[in-house]
Amino acid sequence: MSRRLAPLRRGLDAMPSPVKDRPGVLLRDPFGYAEEVVIVPPPLVPFLRFFDGGHEEGDLAAALYRASGELGAGAYARGLAESLARSGFLEDDELDRRRAARHRAFAAAPRREASHAGAAYPEDPGELAATLDECLHNALPDEATPPDEVFAVAAPHVSFEGGRHSYASAYRALPGDASDRTVVVLGTSHYGASGRFGLTRKPYRTPLGETTVNVPFVDRLVTDGGEAVVVEDYCHAVEHAVEFQVLFLQHLLGPGARVVPILCGPFAEATLGPGRPEDDPHVARFLDALAGAAADEGRRLLWVLGVDLAHVGRRYGDEMAAEARQGHLRNVETQDRRRLAAVVAGDADGFWRQVQEGEDDLRWCGASALYAFLRATGSPRGTLLRYEQWNIDPESVVSFGALAFGETPSEGDGGVHA
Repeated sequence: MSRRLAPLRRGLDAMPSPVKDRPGVLLRDPFGYAEEVVIVPPPLVPFLRFFDGGHEEGDLAAALYRASGELGAGAYARGLAESLARSGFLEDDELDRRRAARHRAFAAAPRREASHAGAAYPEDPGELAATLDECLHNALPDEATPPDEVFAVAAPHVSFEGGRHSYASAYRALPGDASDRTVVVLGTSHYGASGRFGLTRKPYRTPLGETTVNVPFVDRLVTDGGEAVVVEDYCHAVEHAVEFQVLFLQHLLGPGARVVPILCGPFAEATLGPGRPEDDPHVARFLDALAGAAADEGRRLLWVLGVDLAHVGRRYGDEMAAEARQGHLRNVETQDRRRLAAVVAGDADGFWRQVQEGEDDLRWCGASALYAFLRATGSPRGTLLRYEQWNIDPESVVSFGALAFGETPSEGDGGVHA
């Protein structure tokens, strides 16, 4: 009897193979349940559609035979299925085993280890410090002036290469007493559940050292935040949005910088329909808890947001190729700046109404973190220091920028700066 094919996992990274003598589609697991990668050869790529949970191995073998005329199609089908299953790329018992083991290991670990060292940035502390210095000295002269009494900045979470100017603009705006404060880092949770906020009491360890965690602050959020809180969220183990901010904070404030890392999942239902994110009572409870804790801490807190903005082009499912600030991307910039104008005006409701337009067809991955910040801090006023678009590949663009919030916003609404 033919076996049913398990579904191919959702959320896998799929990209053209970078290996010259092994063309095809490279599959990679961003969750880290599978450490290896799989390269599916070009002739087999169309047959991945059979791994949808509704087909059997015999269906795949028959399709392969019709396409190739090979009598060994059954063996090819079985080999492809076994390769994907063995590697942890299917929704099956093997994946369940890997997932449970990884989650247990992270929950039991005393610290959150660097996830992207040696890949996204240098593992050697000296090389890393030089890389961060290079970023910080890349601020261009046309950036806007930060407001007075800065208590929050927003920076990108793209690669340091792509976002160096915006990283520089954001982190050069930190106040002089930043090292005396607890830094609440709100980062995009690219893999987290909708309407959930990931917390951890674990210090982040990077090549620069180990952070300090404000555990009482985290404990308060765990107690008061309700069901929207995911405690010791495994997403922290693999997410880069917070890790990249931690590197800059350690570089500027010292290895033991005191942080509260929070991963913000998307507000999917509030994006697709009318209403506000806090119409979900669990989201409302967490935002109230964060606002209450922020009010009690006052000036002892500094806020850092690790957020990108629009994602446009073929990598993100668009049929068209995208080029930064060319063609359609000029319209994207106009839309981005409208949203950012609402953000720096502290207009959370106006910002979210714009996100809902077209069901966020701009794919702002930082929308939930920005909204949570505005609600938690009581409609702060800020300044757009810099806006950028960057071709993450030849056919896809990410937009991002640098924001600073303070007691007195500088001249203008942030909508006219480069």
